[in-house]
Amino acid sequence: MFMMLPPWLTTSHFIMLGLQLGFAVAHSGGAALRPWAEKRIGARLYRIIFALVSLPFAAILIIYFCNHRYDGLQLWYVQNVPGIGTLVWILSAISFLFLYPATFNLLEIAAITKPQVHLYETGIIRITRHPQMVGQVIWCVAHTLWLGTTFALVTSAGLILHHLFGAWHGDRRLNWRYGEAFAKLKQRTSIIPFAAILDGRQFLEWREFLRPAYLGVTVFVLLLWWFHPLLLAVTSKVQW
Repeated sequence: MFMMLPPWLTTSHFIMLGLQLGFAVAHSGGAALRPWAEKRIGARLYRIIFALVSLPFAAILIIYFCNHRYDGLQLWYVQNVPGIGTLVWILSAISFLFLYPATFNLLEIAAITKPQVHLYETGIIRITRHPQMVGQVIWCVAHTLWLGTTFALVTSAGLILHHLFGAWHGDRRLNWRYGEAFAKLKQRTSIIPFAAILDGRQFLEWREFLRPAYLGVTVFVLLLWWFHPLLLAVTSKVQW
């Protein structure tokens, strides 16, 4: 006899986990194949193919999350609590500053110049060696707090697990590529935000944050705040 699932545990919970698993395999698998692929097809073509696989997959995840964010059991509801909306937006803005750190060369990301693997130790990397993982955790905390549903909780758990794996996987790839140089960088940086700064292994240099890319992320956050209702309206028209 099969155990009956509770009625609030909708199939959308499992579909989201499946989509996240597929994205994790495509994204992390593509990153693992980078050295092999670049030798055979070149760095620029590899970057384009990687983007053509990852970006549509990410778009599907965003649309599905927006359309099903209130699925499942409502565990808490704080949207009418004064200040919660402001807190969620502040946390979301901070998360994007970590998710899209200006330590990366934007021209390389777009494959305008030849994409390369770098060892960074400036800007936000001084705060944490894995800013994308930290940014994703902050984003998940903010949106799960706001929504309060089991679907949001399941989605956040999947995203955080993927980014924790990505942090481990990224360290492993850099260690394979750079060896002793990366080992020394690990000693001077930390995964937990500000840990290396607090114990004296690292320091902040504020001038490193005065870069166009940080301004770009700030403008993006403001535009996202402005168009957020439109984004939800557009995604709702996709019947997924």
